[in-house]
Amino acid sequence: MRALVTGAAGFIGSTLVDRLLADGYQVIGIDNLSTGVAANLEHALSYNALSPGRFTFVRADIQAPELVGIVAGANPSVIFHLAAHVDLMASVNDAGFDARTNVLGTINLCEASWRSGVRRIVYAASGGSRYGAAPCLPASENAELDPQSPYAVAKVAGELYLRAYAGMHDIAPINLALADVYGPRQNPHGEAGLITVLGREMLSGRAPIVYGDGSASRDYVYVDDVVDAFVRAGSAPIGTTGTFNIGTGECTTVNEIHRLVSALLDSSSSPIFTAPRVGEMDAIALDAAKAEKELGWKSLVGLPEGIQRTIRWLCENSGPQSAALARPRDWKIDVFDEHYANQRTNDQDDLGILIA
Repeated sequence: MRALVTGAAGFIGSTLVDRLLADGYQVIGIDNLSTGVAANLEHALSYNALSPGRFTFVRADIQAPELVGIVAGANPSVIFHLAAHVDLMASVNDAGFDARTNVLGTINLCEASWRSGVRRIVYAASGGSRYGAAPCLPASENAELDPQSPYAVAKVAGELYLRAYAGMHDIAPINLALADVYGPRQNPHGEAGLITVLGREMLSGRAPIVYGDGSASRDYVYVDDVVDAFVRAGSAPIGTTGTFNIGTGECTTVNEIHRLVSALLDSSSSPIFTAPRVGEMDAIALDAAKAEKELGWKSLVGLPEGIQRTIRWLCENSGPQSAALARPRDWKIDVFDEHYANQRTNDQDDLGILIA
């Protein structure tokens, strides 16, 4: 099969590209490299040494008129649409830029898809913001839409445009409403990515900054699990369409994430609390029962294991000093898991209120 991936050099996109190639796909990746990292595609490009043409990279913007020709030339059986502007605060400060990328870019891709005869599009929607302050957690796909930031509005608009094109041009979109995705290759210097940001600050000996009092909670889902959801959606029967939550269903507070990363790195660094950011939710968790039933998907990587994998990657890619800091613990999980279990027990009452 041939697959086209937008946002191919990004954190999730490049991980998806690697998985598709491992599964035998021929892959065409598109990225304008404004935030994507070319080095993320080194493994993908290595496939061409043994099988020329297995992976093709096209540097292009999804807003460009040339996208129609690129998609037609690629002739994919499925498009995975992950290219997006994901900086929440930048969307607040410049809603127009956010909309041009996330709305107009998605419309352009819809046009390219139907004009090229590609029916299946799998879209990276935002499950962490589409429901707003949901009164009941974990939120199902039937929860009321309540986007409360320009970023959230634009991502929901992408879903609605895909639905409209499905009715007008018989495309078959699947929207994956993603919880807070984390894992290797996530930018530790970005606006998102709490786990890598905390790890970077602790490895550098700095006190991490936490927006709010640390009680805000999110549903953290590991990148390999998310990529598996994309692959399953891409190969689902063409009659399977609509929106599917992709998350663990569990709330984890910022303070708890800080404790977990601190325990893994033997760090005594205390966070610096500052004012919460505009547009951020106090709590969100996603009910993924529909994805399990219709796509056969469920989250498999638990938070302790996922954090260990992420921090190991961060250490290995942050210079020799950081890598040396990680080696004495030998990445043994018994003490870490015990710490995690104790903290979950201690916080159970608070979390019970959030997810009741």
